[in-house]
Amino acid sequence: MAGRSKISTRKSHHTGGLDILSISAHPDDTELVCGGTVIKMVDAGYRVGLLDLTAGESGTRGTPELRARESDHASKVMGIVHRENLGFPDAGLEHAREYKMKLAQRIRHLRPRTVILPYWEGRHPDHYTAGQIGYESCFLAGLEKLALKGAPYRPRKIIYASLYMPAIRPSFVVDITEQFERKLKAILCYRSQFSARSRSGSRYCHHAGEIDLGASAGALSPTHGILISNLKFRSSRQWDRRLFPLFVKK
Repeated sequence: MAGRSKISTRKSHHTGGLDILSISAHPDDTELVCGGTVIKMVDAGYRVGLLDLTAGESGTRGTPELRARESDHASKVMGIVHRENLGFPDAGLEHAREYKMKLAQRIRHLRPRTVILPYWEGRHPDHYTAGQIGYESCFLAGLEKLALKGAPYRPRKIIYASLYMPAIRPSFVVDITEQFERKLKAILCYRSQFSARSRSGSRYCHHAGEIDLGASAGALSPTHGILISNLKFRSSRQWDRRLFPLFVKK
């Protein structure tokens, strides 16, 4: 049986009412994929939380305990109000009802207005599976007769995030120019995984997203929500002028 991780994670004491909740497979996934957007929402005064589904224990580098400490540091950089790890098996996420029920219970408790999920296709099975079971858990959380504690609740919006540009055309993008350095700082909190000198660190910290998005910001209306990619802009065009109504309706 999968239980919530005993590894220390940053966790607030509020009883719910998040504006935005990012659900990811591993510690550092949110930082890499939509960390700039998370920071931008925090800057705008929104209450943002993260759920990491696994502790990354099957990864080549680091240990679950070390990665938990790193995620604590990254959370402080981003300024989020809540983070926890559900302790599902790394490299073992699957469409198991027990996983969906546990995640649905946390969604009921945290009551996020908007949920950000990993895009439903990708190289790593844990990533796209997290997006798939995340979507289903959002639905289950709203079923009144389901055997869950608390009042039924379903997020108002589900948004998908992806690193895979330009293979995936986003329906909108987020200008994180002002947040970019803090995003890199959050990523580099995971010293077991990245460094400015490592190959992976160079990929994510020196080249990620530094492209002109004029030809990339197309129209896409996936049935499961809105696709989001957040990158650093070379141009001065403000693609996210209507961003905030998309995320949260106060």
